Amino acid sequence: MLIVVLCGEVLARATGRTARAQETASTSRSVWDGVYTDEQAKRGEEMYRKECASCHGDTLVGGGGAAALTGGAFLSNWNGLTVGDLFDRIRKTMPQGSPGKLTKQQDADILAYLLSFNKFPAGKTELQKQVEFLREIRFEATKPEAK
Repeated sequence: MLIVVLCGEVLARATGRTARAQETASTSRSVWDGVYTDEQAKRGEEMYRKECASCHGDTLVGGGGAAALTGGAFLSNWNGLTVGDLFDRIRKTMPQGSPGKLTKQQDADILAYLLSFNKFPAGKTELQKQVEFLREIRFEATKPEAK
């Protein structure tokens, strides 16, 4: 029995997305729970305009090879993953000409702006800059029904 469980765990880790989906299912917070503040999103907007808008556009619709950061395709691409997954993508690949140039705090602020722009509600606590905490927040494209 132990061998079967271990093989299942190895398989889940090997697929990556399956492991993240399982991890996501166990998290208790989502982007609908107010995981950033309005003030943080405003700082993020300033940084976005400076570092991201030249490729992703003022209205986050992308273009010229840059992905949209709003709209159906963006939301469905990240749906079921975690805010930590999106944060990792930003940290490791952006800005395009100089990945990792920004601080973790600047990346968290930009992420707060992306959430705000996509109409996820603000809360009373800033979005963390540590990926382990961000992995505890589910990215859900549509608001879950009230329980």
